[in-house]
Amino acid sequence: MSDSKRNEESRRTFLKVAGITAVGGVGVPLIARALGPSATPARLARYAMLIDTRRCLQKDGCKECIAACHRTHNVPDVSRPVKPEWQLPEKELVKREIKWIWKEPFAHAFPEGESPYTEEGLKDKQLTVFCNHCDNPPCVRVCPTKATWKRRQDGVVMMDMHRCIGCRYCVVACPYGSRSFNWTDPRRYLAENEINMDYPTRMKGVVEKCNFCEERVAEGLQPACVAACPQRAMVFGNLEDQSSEARRLLRARFSIRRRPGLGTDPQVYYLV
Repeated sequence: MSDSKRNEESRRTFLKVAGITAVGGVGVPLIARALGPSATPARLARYAMLIDTRRCLQKDGCKECIAACHRTHNVPDVSRPVKPEWQLPEKELVKREIKWIWKEPFAHAFPEGESPYTEEGLKDKQLTVFCNHCDNPPCVRVCPTKATWKRRQDGVVMMDMHRCIGCRYCVVACPYGSRSFNWTDPRRYLAENEINMDYPTRMKGVVEKCNFCEERVAEGLQPACVAACPQRAMVFGNLEDQSSEARRLLRARFSIRRRPGLGTDPQVYYLV
């Protein structure tokens, strides 16, 4: 090969490497920012929630986690309107209920796991349930406006109420019943002195759900439910970190997940 051809080849190689470096080092973050949170190139964490059922069931009827979550995120209680004339008929209360965290009997939460030999300590008990922040979320696939998406950097399934058009495809697609639809203005059920001004209220006609308290986690805080649990039965952590408390507990204890056979890969684990 002549010197001129070698120089030309070297120049092409240099430009090719430089182009790849530019895209890999600078271009990707710029593109990711332009496309939004779902376009983040690499997963830095995988957030998950663990619930120690033994600890959780020590205090029968406890709903501290629910109260903390709903207070933090202005989740309306449709059974308690601000004005008497806004009271819903009894038959409408269940249909229009808004919930981020709630309790379900073991048989409903784990229909495939109950048997005549189910541990008595679980069989007739109410377990805490909420959005499972699945690794393969069906709700994300069906949303026509991308109002719900899974963040690549940490796996949290997000919900943008401003982009939601209220089609409720995600409500139907979710096999866990984790999404609620606002049939009426949520502020009808929130007194002014009860509203948390650090978190926005919603509007009529949009869907909402648990967000793993991503706004608190971004500030280095634990989710509201975890911080409020008097039994310390809830553990939130990064499964990508092998030294985390969440990973330690999953290694040491047997855990179950809700309907894993559906292929959604839920990221809420119940230690039994």
